[in-house]
Amino acid sequence: MRIGDEGVAEGASGRAAGFDRGSGGGLPGDLPSGGNRAGTGSVEDLEALRSEIADIDRELIRLIAQRVARARSVGVLKRRMEMPALDPAREAAVVRHAGALAREAGVSDEDVRYIFWHLIGLARRAQMEEE
Repeated sequence: MRIGDEGVAEGASGRAAGFDRGSGGGLPGDLPSGGNRAGTGSVEDLEALRSEIADIDRELIRLIAQRVARARSVGVLKRRMEMPALDPAREAAVVRHAGALAREAGVSDEDVRYIFWHLIGLARRAQMEEE
C-alpha cells in the first residue's frame, strides 16, 4: 500500500482505500460541507446508511484478505532468504504509521493502533504458514 498524490492510501490496484485530503480531510462518503448523510431521519435514510456501512464492511474484508495474502507471500520470501518471520521493529513501525494516518483522517489513533495490532497478528500467522 502506498500513499498517492492526494493523500489517499492506494493498494496494488491503485484504487483508493483511504481518505482524500482534497475534500476537507473527511472520509469517503462524507459530504463536502462536513455535514452528515442522515437525510430527513426516515426509516429509508437509516436503511440506506446501513446499506452503505455493509458495503464498506465488505470492502474492509476484501482488503484484509488481500493484506493476509500479501503477508503469506512475504513469509515465503522470508523463508527463502532465511529471515525470521517475526520483525518486531517493522511491526511497531507499521502500527505507528497507521496511528499517524488515523490522526490525519480524524479517527482515534488509539483505536486504529489496536485494530492494526490485530491485523499484524493475522499477517504474522499467515507468514508463518508452511508453503
